[in-house]
Amino acid sequence: MILEATGLRKRYGDTAVLDGVDLAVAEGSVLALLGPNGAGKTTTVRILGTLTRPDGGSARIAGFDIVTQPRQVREVIALTGQYAAVDAQQTGRENLTMIGRLLRLGRAGATKRSAQLLERFELTGAADRRVVTYSGGMRRRLDLAMSLVAAPRLLFLDEPTAGLDPASRATMWDAVGELVCAGTTVVLTTQYLEEADRLADRIVLIDDGRVAAEGSADELKARVGGDRLELWFADRASLEKAAVVLDVPADPQETRIGIPTDGSATELHRVLDALRAANAEPDRVTSHRPTLDDVFVGLTRRTLTTAGSTR
Repeated sequence: MILEATGLRKRYGDTAVLDGVDLAVAEGSVLALLGPNGAGKTTTVRILGTLTRPDGGSARIAGFDIVTQPRQVREVIALTGQYAAVDAQQTGRENLTMIGRLLRLGRAGATKRSAQLLERFELTGAADRRVVTYSGGMRRRLDLAMSLVAAPRLLFLDEPTAGLDPASRATMWDAVGELVCAGTTVVLTTQYLEEADRLADRIVLIDDGRVAAEGSADELKARVGGDRLELWFADRASLEKAAVVLDVPADPQETRIGIPTDGSATELHRVLDALRAANAEPDRVTSHRPTLDDVFVGLTRRTLTTAGSTR
């Protein structure tokens, strides 16, 4: 494991932002920290990135303790925060070259690395324009490129695609996938369910500073049930007939019935034939496969759109 954390705790006044968070991340994988605003995702990243000291617990990255060996930790990590940390008055190339010089790559080394990253993030055409003229998506890609000048073993991405349009988000996803294929480990925080589903090997669902659940996307979805058929009826009499045929309760407040299914056409035809024979055909049939939204709602009893400031 390149990252192992046990019992991380952090308080601000009377508020427990983290209340015993455990994490383990395998090298060359993607871990997504999923949760609503205020869940504790950003605080977790700041602690692991040696920017904030924990009140309790411990963590090691690449074998180094984040509290007692922060310098060694910083040599193997990079962090891209929620807001693009770029110099808007410099060009994209100048931003990257500056970081390279600060990392002591030398003039030639910094120039070469800048050119590589500009090409990787599709910024070559805008390389010599001032960043103030860049779109939000371009600034975000440049920000990520600047985090990679030193080729870190572990990259923290805090809400990397927040506020981006779908095309820019897809470009960022592709870039993250390429990094992982090249051996970089990624820990990202996100509120986007599709992002976690697409990128993450493992997902840790955080709510109120605690780990509510963890596992692969498929493992988490399996915890809230399998595929279901949703059958909608025009009148109460048809719904009650169908409930008898399918041997399920009829909710007096609902106009539909949900039943488990294996997702096959054979199963669908079996159900419809049985209802047709009982003169209880539905008006509409839909299928539902569990999503990460179902996981979050099922395990926390609230949605990812919960209001609150990011903690």
